[in-house]
Amino acid sequence: LLSNHNTKLNKMGIDLKAGGRRVGHNARKAPVSKNVYVKLLEKLFSFLARRAESKFALTVVKRLRMSQINCPPISISRMSRYMKGKEGKTAVIVGAVTDDPRLLEVPAMTVAALRFTETARARIVKAGGECITLDQLALRTPKGSNTVLLRGAKNARESVRHFGHRTTVTNPHTHDGVKPRVISKGRKFEKARGRRRSTGFKV
Repeated sequence: LLSNHNTKLNKMGIDLKAGGRRVGHNARKAPVSKNVYVKLLEKLFSFLARRAESKFALTVVKRLRMSQINCPPISISRMSRYMKGKEGKTAVIVGAVTDDPRLLEVPAMTVAALRFTETARARIVKAGGECITLDQLALRTPKGSNTVLLRGAKNARESVRHFGHRTTVTNPHTHDGVKPRVISKGRKFEKARGRRRSTGFKV
């Protein structure tokens, strides 16, 4: 009986479904957005990716499924910088295109994006450019030929400055040189021991 019991114990495994072990980062299979246009675009480009075997369409699908934080906006100044020397090509942004008042001269360019701010659209059109939607782009170039896929800066958010970095053998300190979260800079704040000359030491 005892030996039989031992063999039963040895055969036991891990119930992965019940345990809910999550291996790696799981990519989204569909957009979480409630926007019907985003859902329709995802259907359209996933069809093109499958039937036309287009890697461009597959990338657009992946970006359409991403969360808002992973689809940062791009300004017309950054876009014009990336499009230098690529005249005649269409800039494709799976996200928003915003204006930059610091840019004095906007070059003429064709831009396909999910959304444009009013001023960005007006300035691109005034410069002799064109603003098109992603479904119009799919009709023009189903396989994404003569296009440039662009993205905004993902880590440009202020909150990213407070995040620590990964530990390494050479640098185990995750929060060295990281911006501290300061609630307020009043008389009562940031004045603990180590910040006052009268107490202990001064940092």
